[in-house]
Amino acid sequence: MHARVRDGDPEAFRELFDAHARLIHGYAARWTGDRALAEDVVSLTFLEAWRLRDRVRDEGVGLRPWLMGIAVNVLRNTTRARRRYEAALSRLPTGGSEPDFSDEVVGRMADAERVAAARRALERLRPGDREVFMLCVWSELSHAEAAVALGIREGTVRTRLFRARSRLRRFADEEMARERAARPGQLHSDRLHRAVRSSEGTSG
Repeated sequence: MHARVRDGDPEAFRELFDAHARLIHGYAARWTGDRALAEDVVSLTFLEAWRLRDRVRDEGVGLRPWLMGIAVNVLRNTTRARRRYEAALSRLPTGGSEPDFSDEVVGRMADAERVAAARRALERLRPGDREVFMLCVWSELSHAEAAVALGIREGTVRTRLFRARSRLRRFADEEMARERAARPGQLHSDRLHRAVRSSEGTSG
């Protein structure tokens, strides 16, 4: 497969798309909360993969981490462009709209308020820690695959993941406390904690 991708075999790229497009879409949708933007990230990722196909090397962990590494970079650039666009919109005298957070996109989390709280907690993590958490926990890459995707050592992945879990648990508590304070009497179940804790036993 590595050789077929390097040679620009269209069928190989179709197989890659069929195998990994959903994974990339889920990663992008969870971070952006926007399915349409996530679809753009998928398209841009495979366009970049085609452009960079001659750089594919046999890393011993398949092509998934290579693709996810491209997706991470595309999402970084897309997010920066989106922030500039939203900043420009915020200066206009028209009201903005809330992002469309859906149960399906964020892994059946209960509602938009909880998703917003989870995203605010994630945004408080260091960018490197956030990327490792999303790749290893939400996208279920192994530590070795995440290391290849991000171009870092496997030990660094483990350190960042441990730090991300610890901080995310505290940040999620704080964000959910803010939600409860803003909505007195309304109970919220913290699904993000469940996601973090269920991943504790995940091995790379």
